[in-house]
Amino acid sequence: MENDAVIEVRGLTKKYKEVLAVNNLDLNVYEGDVFGFLGPNGAGKSTTIRMLLTLIKPTAGEIKIFGKQLYKHREEILKNVGAIVEKPDFYLYLSAYKNLEILGKLSGADTSKKHIMELLELVGLEKRYKSKVKTFSHGMKQRLGIAQALLHNPKLIILDEPTTGLDPQGIKEIRDLIIMLSKEQKKTILLSSHILKEVEIIANRMIIINKGATQIEGYVKDLLSKDALTTEIEVNDTDKAIQIINNSGLEIKIKSFSNNLIMLDMKPENISNLNRLLVNNEIEVTGIVKSRSLEEYFLKITEAK
Repeated sequence: MENDAVIEVRGLTKKYKEVLAVNNLDLNVYEGDVFGFLGPNGAGKSTTIRMLLTLIKPTAGEIKIFGKQLYKHREEILKNVGAIVEKPDFYLYLSAYKNLEILGKLSGADTSKKHIMELLELVGLEKRYKSKVKTFSHGMKQRLGIAQALLHNPKLIILDEPTTGLDPQGIKEIRDLIIMLSKEQKKTILLSSHILKEVEIIANRMIIINKGATQIEGYVKDLLSKDALTTEIEVNDTDKAIQIINNSGLEIKIKSFSNNLIMLDMKPENISNLNRLLVNNEIEVTGIVKSRSLEEYFLKITEAK
């Protein structure tokens, strides 16, 4: 596969009568990625995922998975793809074990007790393997859904909003599971989510789409380090420091200040200049912390369009 590309999408378009759901979309997911797939509601994420899984046909464009044309090699490709689209469905009055056994037989996967119990242990449900699924919490059902997606040991896992409706503990469980699948199981994961903080924690690469079109794609750390940063500076004299900042001529916006802390919006290249300026004016700088949240970046990208 060229450049170890697992998913290559070029010019992907889906039109429903007068509605353009996906508009000439390009994206690249590489082997080993945890790839964050982001966009506002109605941006075309779920439609794109359905096209990747051949649940709906594109109007135009090309999809390659594992270096092969998806619609020419559909059966071969999908044998190596596991997915959760929205919430997984189970036989509620059957046990977790029995559900996996039935679903495995339907898909032709390994249904040996050893394999099923290994999967249940992997998602932290081995102690509840005899329990009926109707007794499971929403988070437990989501974890069982991931076990189902792993039945045939896929190379690529596609998760569409796997943490929707979960409480903070459930979100953490799914996050930890995704990290483990990436690092220990060496799976490539495409993760669509509206919980931006989770994507920021676990994804190494991401794309933001809006109105069905690509807005930005790249490495999370690189994208979040561009342009203006939220920078927290700790000083011994806040009032004097603010006066120096306002008269500095640097492109810096003061967001807030309290006690000895000043919150600023500024470009990365101005941080050293500001530090030097403050120190030269006898201001003691005891700390500088720069950060930019994915939420800030997401809103900047999507609200500008």
